[in-house]
Amino acid sequence: MGEWFEQNGALLGLALLDGIASAALIFMVAVGLNLVFGVLRVLNVAHGSFFAIGGYMAASIGLLMTAVGLPPWASFAALLLAAVVTGAILGPLIERFLLRRVYAEESVLQLLVTFALFMILEDLQKIVWGVQPVSFGGPVALMGTVDVPFAGDVIPYNAYQVILLPVVALLTLGGLAWFLRRTLAGRVIVAVTLDREAATAMGIDAGRVFLLTFTFGAVLAALGGALSAPTASLVPGVGASTIVLSFAVVATAGLGQIEGAALTALMIGIGRSVAVTFEPELEVVVPYLIMVAVLLLRPQGLFGVPETRRI
Repeated sequence: MGEWFEQNGALLGLALLDGIASAALIFMVAVGLNLVFGVLRVLNVAHGSFFAIGGYMAASIGLLMTAVGLPPWASFAALLLAAVVTGAILGPLIERFLLRRVYAEESVLQLLVTFALFMILEDLQKIVWGVQPVSFGGPVALMGTVDVPFAGDVIPYNAYQVILLPVVALLTLGGLAWFLRRTLAGRVIVAVTLDREAATAMGIDAGRVFLLTFTFGAVLAALGGALSAPTASLVPGVGASTIVLSFAVVATAGLGQIEGAALTALMIGIGRSVAVTFEPELEVVVPYLIMVAVLLLRPQGLFGVPETRRI
């Protein structure tokens, strides 16, 4: 074991760094998906499309800023602007004119509706941005690289992925936990999540809570996509792969578990990255092996609590 670690220590370090960066992006999508399902009780398959569109929007806005001669640091503003624009436009439109019509329907119909929306948004991406890869590496190049010490080795790694992405994910985790537990608006959302009927009877406007929650979840997913744009080329299908991993995170953590989503995203991100590095043929199955192993022991999720079903 010591000899293996000596020979592969640098590769393992790279895999861990890749896993942390990947986990940060997966968490941004998964926590929004978890929040939306907890409040609206709709499993939104199209959530991954917000990730993809946010990434394409970030690349488009960033390239436009570069073309008009804005300073390089403006590319960071492009990431946030893309997320806000994507979520603020798509979120209210979809919630008000589509999801609001199916809240009272069966879960299967809701799933089919969001899947149809996902397919429409996938085709929309191809119409607007085409099928060729779209790249935007400004923020990564601007931040450069840092040397990360690991097991006696020094690993050069880009600062954008090893610093910015984890910091944004941690700030999102802390900010969301504070918002839900320390502010009046957050407690209203929690009240609707726990008991929609009782909250409505107390005068809470559930429709407005649904709209704001769905829009905020869309912004989080789009922010994840925007942050991913500088690290990899955007291609059709990126939203599908992201939503599948997000489902695995949510199921493994348990519904409504914000901190749990962060930890399980880290588990799945690192597990997948280590598989890519040492056993590439296992890359696809590792996230689901983790999910199945957890659900066999705790069907409600790693951090979830059993709920009494109301009839």
